[in-house]
Amino acid sequence: MNVAAALAMARASGLERLDAQLLLSRVLQQPRAWLIGHDDAALTPAQQQAFAGACRRRADGEPLAYLLGEREFHGLMLQVSPAVLVPRPDTETLVDWALELLAGTKAAQVADLGTGSGAIALALKHRHPEAEVCAVDCSAAALEVARVNAERLRLPLELLQGDWWQPLQGRHFHLVAGNPPYIAGDDPHLDALRHEPTLALTPGGDGLAALAQIVQAAPAHLHAGGWLLLEHGQDQHQAVQQLLRKAGFAAVQTRADLAGRPRCTGGRLAQH
Repeated sequence: MNVAAALAMARASGLERLDAQLLLSRVLQQPRAWLIGHDDAALTPAQQQAFAGACRRRADGEPLAYLLGEREFHGLMLQVSPAVLVPRPDTETLVDWALELLAGTKAAQVADLGTGSGAIALALKHRHPEAEVCAVDCSAAALEVARVNAERLRLPLELLQGDWWQPLQGRHFHLVAGNPPYIAGDDPHLDALRHEPTLALTPGGDGLAALAQIVQAAPAHLHAGGWLLLEHGQDQHQAVQQLLRKAGFAAVQTRADLAGRPRCTGGRLAQH
């Protein structure tokens, strides 16, 4: 079997053209552009087997990022594994908002709650090196992925294991961002996300439990005037706004994602 036949087989099984090319590029350890000029190159039996296995996994819904072992986020190439949520472009909305707020500050103390691969924390550190960034996750496996990414990108982070604010007792921050699990427990979309860690996707119930837990404890961990920014579901912005106002936040507002859907809500802790 040659390159052209392998790609044709993948397309016949229902794979997108780009997915098939990226998977074959990874198996052959060649850039995608190489495939175009070498469509008659033969695959070894081992390469055929590896490619067929990757195609089956992709057809079963496994994220391409897990099969490739990496995903680009906010200009950074991050290693990912099934231990972490695949970073989404919509989460860049949260990063961009945080960077607006950090502009002009020097040694701002920043925390990323539920860091996963380290995507938010690393993007903030990359674009605002003066910030002191702390990344928290309850999963040791997720923190290991974040550690590998931080070391490879040479972006120093403080990594702490624990449940939301638990490892941050007695500490205060100028800005805290987070992408907690927010999908409702009975949401039919969860089946399509079955390859990603359930803990990072849903807290069960109406999906608001983690968001509420973070907001309610936030005032004890923010400097006066500090900001809390949270990603949420497109139908949760009003509930999150209400949570923030009830907890004493001012300037509460919501930002839309790339498709114009309400995706991130935040507020500033009122100064006393």
